[in-house]
Amino acid sequence: MTSSTHWPVADQLRTPRLSLEPLRTEHAQEAFPVLDDVRLHTWTGGEPSSLEELQARYARQSPGRSPDGSQGWLNWMLRRVEDGRLVGTVQATLYRTESGGLEASLAWVTGVEHQGRGYAREGAQAMAAWLSSHQVSALAAYVHPEHAASAGVARALGLTASDTLVDGETRWSTSGR
Repeated sequence: MTSSTHWPVADQLRTPRLSLEPLRTEHAQEAFPVLDDVRLHTWTGGEPSSLEELQARYARQSPGRSPDGSQGWLNWMLRRVEDGRLVGTVQATLYRTESGGLEASLAWVTGVEHQGRGYAREGAQAMAAWLSSHQVSALAAYVHPEHAASAGVARALGLTASDTLVDGETRWSTSGR
């Protein structure tokens, strides 16, 4: 792939409870306190990013594609409609399949104080519907085998767990691969 590869560009989305805003570098300041919690890394490892690291990551991701153009990067910030508070993120990394179709690897994060309210499911479902309307034919996600909440989101998206483990996470997908 070259940098001339065209990828879908994230649109503003809306659900009954959430506004999904395409990622901008400026979101880092507001996202930092939501994501600055070591408990968010229980299943994925690592540690929270500093504000500067988050700003740099959002600056890299905001253009919507990897620097070499081989992947499309779609990121949305989840904002609660009722009060405008940022509650989490959803993202899709797009890949071209051998047949030229699009597949997306999905991820979601909800701030600890906002978990258990269905925001990840609602945001991920809105993202999946949008991806489907943009010719993305297959979805996948990687979920730690003991992370029941994320497995629930994957199931709500119609994904099925496979026997494939990558970095200790189970591959869930619509294709069953």
